[in-house]
Amino acid sequence: MNTPVNWSFGRPLEGWAWQAERERGRVLLTHGLAEYTHRYEPLIQDLRGRGYSVYGFDQRGHGRSSGTRALVDVDAFVDDHIAARAALLEGRTPLFAFGHSLGGLVTALSVLRDPRGLAGVVLSSPALLVGSDLPAPVRAVSQLLGRLAPTAPTIELSSAHLAQDASVGARYDADELVYRGRVRAGTGASMMRAGASLWARAHTWRVPTLVIHGDADRLADVNGSRRFSGLARSEDFTYTEIPGGYHELFNDHTRQDLIRDLLAWLDGRTRTP
Repeated sequence: MNTPVNWSFGRPLEGWAWQAERERGRVLLTHGLAEYTHRYEPLIQDLRGRGYSVYGFDQRGHGRSSGTRALVDVDAFVDDHIAARAALLEGRTPLFAFGHSLGGLVTALSVLRDPRGLAGVVLSSPALLVGSDLPAPVRAVSQLLGRLAPTAPTIELSSAHLAQDASVGARYDADELVYRGRVRAGTGASMMRAGASLWARAHTWRVPTLVIHGDADRLADVNGSRRFSGLARSEDFTYTEIPGGYHELFNDHTRQDLIRDLLAWLDGRTRTP
């Protein structure tokens, strides 16, 4: 197994790089809410084994990075993502962005702000539609609470909803680097605002894209991926919906098939070294 090296891109965040021996492409990987980059080690090793160097960092308040645990300011997270992409622009191989859940939302907003320099984007169970099912008064109260008491606990997310494979949730619950508290008010409010911003610009999306989502995902609304797929105007857009699929598809029983499809999709947009 390849050991990562520390990677810095000008932000006070903990970052790593897994270098491929014969690099055909690079992937900037962005994790989801309450977790951290090294949870993707199996996927990272599959990518590296195929010739893709992987770069990742623990977002603010997550994993080994500093900050209030799991308190999310999506705008600040997008700024960090833009800085990470800028640090990778000088590479000689195609650059892809992979984002899961909250990381998918951050990645999408980063690309909408500036799509330059990317050969493609992969969104895994992206959290694009947050709070849309809430009545308008509840959304208004959520925004107010997010401003007045951003660290206040709100809804609880169950690890049982991560994957059909129960061992995934068990490992998650035993992981000391995972945040297991309730979603903070400021996090929910920020993600709601970010989602509204995304929908206002989704029709401008023209980057090659692969979106993967399970129709039984109870942590990120699959309707967000469906809606995004209908609005995006990329001529190279693939949407894969997994029947019965939970949230962490790359950690579940679907893993091998999805790894195969992901690598094939990336290979189709790169050249053999």
